[in-house]
Amino acid sequence: MMEIRVHPRVKKYLDESGEKERLKEHLRKLADDPFTPRKGADIKKLKGKRHDLYRLRVGPHRFEYFVEDDIIWIERAFLRGKDYQKEKE
Repeated sequence: MMEIRVHPRVKKYLDESGEKERLKEHLRKLADDPFTPRKGADIKKLKGKRHDLYRLRVGPHRFEYFVEDDIIWIERAFLRGKDYQKEKE
């Protein structure tokens, strides 16, 4: 199993979402396999300039993360309809 690290702004998003426990459960499941889409884990690979990003979709919520060694870094959370953050050049 991989370790999951969550950025403070993602923690804040979870606290304000009203669905904190459900969303945290989906994030915990990433530790088993953060790359393969499956029921309850709609995962899509995104292209990043520094590293490959992945997107986890949970209802209207989106989480962007990347994997480095055995650590999953969840760096961004937002609602559907918001633009995906463009990497700074």
